[in-house]
Amino acid sequence: MVTLPLPLISGLILGFLFLRMVLGQGRLSWLAVLVGAVAVQAVIVALALHYGLAQARLVQPVSAMALPALAWLGWKADGLGLRPGARDGWHLAGPLVALGLQLHAAPLLEGVVPLAYLGYAAALAWSISRSQDVPRGRLSDAGAPRRLWAGLAGALALSAASDLVIAGAILSGHEQLVPRIVDLFTAALLLGVGLLALGASAVSTGPSDSATPAPSAEEADHALVVRLEEHMRQRQAWREPDLTLAQLARRLGVPAKRLSIAVNLVTGDNISRYVNGFRVKAACDALAGGANATEAMFDAGFVTKSNFNREFRRVTGQTPTEWRAARKS
Repeated sequence: MVTLPLPLISGLILGFLFLRMVLGQGRLSWLAVLVGAVAVQAVIVALALHYGLAQARLVQPVSAMALPALAWLGWKADGLGLRPGARDGWHLAGPLVALGLQLHAAPLLEGVVPLAYLGYAAALAWSISRSQDVPRGRLSDAGAPRRLWAGLAGALALSAASDLVIAGAILSGHEQLVPRIVDLFTAALLLGVGLLALGASAVSTGPSDSATPAPSAEEADHALVVRLEEHMRQRQAWREPDLTLAQLARRLGVPAKRLSIAVNLVTGDNISRYVNGFRVKAACDALAGGANATEAMFDAGFVTKSNFNREFRRVTGQTPTEWRAARKS
């Protein structure tokens, strides 16, 4: 009977999830890159520890140092809505340092790799704690929830702990336990990254869009969306930071699920993105009128800067600062 090591199974599962994310989103997000990188790393670990491939042992610490940097860039881009720039190039130092140590001072990697993971985990946790979360149900909420990113920070810390446990097993003369330790912590890392990716996918599509709607919008759907647009424009409902799907449905006198499906069929967006489209347009008008980004954010009905930046970039392809600079030029 053919058996596969757990890291290899994890790599195959994450590889499938990576393809699902890319095909479903139609673009290569930083979070998808992270999932793909973890999949590759899982395969490298399997080849190094379970199959004894010498080349994989050489590559393993170098590729491992890229993962926490990708996690941070994923949080910055997909969590905070900030576009990584040239200043983020220093994150490449981790793999380069690991490569240099692998060639000239390999024993030092036993301490450098877990310290790097702990450092990124602490930075990620600190940044997440500083970003204000939007209460559940508000239509301004978008992207992966903070608790899922916090789970990723925990996964990085757990990975650092696994390196320390492995070092302890080797020093105590129990090297035969190393593959089992790796399998255990790989399963935990798979769970953390998998939940993050699935959670981001679920939020991006919206919980009310999970039910399979009719393949095309009917006349009643168009009429309902027209009523919704009239309400949005007359009441400027998008300026309400606590606006929810349930509130909009009550005002229009229809079930919430009915309204959600109609918006999805007619516009191709879920209700959150639909409302945030009005907010981003209002923010653009405010920026064009001379308001700064913070003033435009609150005036448009956004609650947090991270959601504002993320949705603004989704709609316009630019950050608020870039949009205003481009308009001036």
